[in-house]
Amino acid sequence: MRQPPLSLPAIWNMNFGFLGIQFGWGLQMANMSPIYKYLGAADDQIARLWLAAPLTGFIVQPIIGAMSDRTWGPLGRRRPYFLAGALLSSAALLLMPNSGLLAGWLIPHWPKFYMAALLLWVLDASINVSMEPFRAFVADKLPEEQRGTGFAMQSFFIGVGAVVAGLLPYMLRHWFGVSSEADGANALPTNVKISFYIGAVAFLTAVLWTVISTPENPPENLEEFRRQKSAAGGLAHLLKEIPDALIHMPGTMRRLALVQFFTWLGLFCMWLHFSNAVPVLFGSSDPDSDLFKRGAEWAGVCYAVKDGVTFVAAFGLMAAARHFSRRHIHALCLTLGGLGLLAVGFIHGEEQKNLLLGALALGGVAWASILSMPYAILSGVLPPGRVGVYMGIFNFFIVLPEILAALFFGPVVRDFLHGNLVHAVMAGGFCLLLAALLTLLWVREEKAEGAKS
Repeated sequence: MRQPPLSLPAIWNMNFGFLGIQFGWGLQMANMSPIYKYLGAADDQIARLWLAAPLTGFIVQPIIGAMSDRTWGPLGRRRPYFLAGALLSSAALLLMPNSGLLAGWLIPHWPKFYMAALLLWVLDASINVSMEPFRAFVADKLPEEQRGTGFAMQSFFIGVGAVVAGLLPYMLRHWFGVSSEADGANALPTNVKISFYIGAVAFLTAVLWTVISTPENPPENLEEFRRQKSAAGGLAHLLKEIPDALIHMPGTMRRLALVQFFTWLGLFCMWLHFSNAVPVLFGSSDPDSDLFKRGAEWAGVCYAVKDGVTFVAAFGLMAAARHFSRRHIHALCLTLGGLGLLAVGFIHGEEQKNLLLGALALGGVAWASILSMPYAILSGVLPPGRVGVYMGIFNFFIVLPEILAALFFGPVVRDFLHGNLVHAVMAGGFCLLLAALLTLLWVREEKAEGAKS
């Protein structure tokens, strides 16, 4: 059944929960690598400690997608997952700043950064429970011609949430006088702790807005839906459905998979090392030094600029997608992002810190496109009854490169890049440029009815 067009305020409301989701992502992306160092982790251990993010997405997203395809209840199809994930994520955000204290209570003989890694597993799994159904929500609620706008609106809220999340430690210290000193050995700076508490409240509030403001449309034939759900229920069927969907994957999705692989390999290089590379550019790799703390805070400001550009660029993408090929738009944006990460290697010293803002601003243009264009291209070729499971499977091609990076990038940085974190960030730029080339040469935009591709 073709969905009726929605007004811009309605599209705003249905995607507002992404503002909260990005608070969770933004806080962890800008702060987890420094948090691991504050708690005693070495540079070559940090990649493995990030393994939680891709593994939880790999496991959780396709399962939640398949489950939400077959859910209908008082809250609808996707909204129960929004709410459950928000409650769990907010709890993890509240606990994360107290990782060192919890470790002393629960695992006193283990390094304290293991507790932070455990909480990251919980946080990532919970965010994925909320986030994956949001992608399918756009396909559920909007006709094909409005889906580009729907996904771009998600990019807008992702940008807004990440701007505030990335800036929070810096703003609390420099605008509100909150101390950046830790209150004990291996404890987090006070401004970082308070940022996570604010993020917990923002996450839950934003998702509640969407849950309350946006009703879901019931299946066209509710009785038939319930009959099919009953016949196809249980874990055994769920485990069969995901391999079956992989086998029958639309051709457009297969071609986008390779682009996604190199795109997210490049992004993970940035997320793993940029926050610790900036202090190196400033002149310190000692997490106890004030110079390191200034560098880590400035990395958060750079992330905030990147995400500020993201939400501005999202409006441009909404307009551009109506007039130009989504494939060409995406290739151009990836190219700009790749050039931005390569530029990091040519910036030296705290006195040139503003140039880092420009480098990450180019990354913001790429990020706006990464969060919208592949999904807009994909949504038109997915079978209507399997949008959730296919959106979850699409996440495989995001998390596989992240898993590879988490497992092997530590030794690569140590042995081949000789511990140079700046070169590790630049490697991400090469990956984004390769993804841009593949988008131009490999991806074809197709519109199809049902599952045709």
